[in-house]
Amino acid sequence: MTLIGLNAVAFLYQLSLGDAVARFVFAYGLVPADFSWLTVLTSMFLHGGLLHFGGNMLYLWIFGDNVEDRMGHGRFVLFYLLCGTAAALAQAMFNPDSPVPMVGASGAIAGVMGAYFVLYPHSRVLALVPLIIIWELIEVPAVVFLGIWFVMQFLSGIGSIATATGGEPAGGVAFWAHIAGFAAGIVGVYLFKQPVRERVEWWNDVRR
Repeated sequence: MTLIGLNAVAFLYQLSLGDAVARFVFAYGLVPADFSWLTVLTSMFLHGGLLHFGGNMLYLWIFGDNVEDRMGHGRFVLFYLLCGTAAALAQAMFNPDSPVPMVGASGAIAGVMGAYFVLYPHSRVLALVPLIIIWELIEVPAVVFLGIWFVMQFLSGIGSIATATGGEPAGGVAFWAHIAGFAAGIVGVYLFKQPVRERVEWWNDVRR
């Protein structure tokens, strides 16, 4: 909830800047061609628009609470920031000369999704699925939902390399940040999760 609140405050501040928002994003977004460790952190709390912000916060809301329960508050925050850092570094590595600022919490949230993939593969996720001419809400296993999401990101990342023209870089979705964040989450969850506590009925102790 604190992370969602911080992202919301940052986004509302962006909206208040009006025409000056572009200068703000260039100052605090991650520009690979002008790399700064400070902007690796600040870029995680900036967004490119309402849909970008809303989508990221929805995914953090859906997947974050269960992962946080298994890690604890402090571990979860550190895990979140490290996944975001891994995501930002990966995207910068694939586009090192790009002058376009990268913003968004999606890399860190992808890490949370990777952790959820490991911890709760059989949990049900409510998904909006197109069925011919209508959209239907159905429940699918998390392993299927997140597995399809990852494959789509990976194929899109490969496509972004294949279609590169070598001209002036343009803005777009940071697919490699999503891929790296998800992978970091899958690996990092084993370091940050706490052991599951076994419940022992109190009367068993009494009887002993």
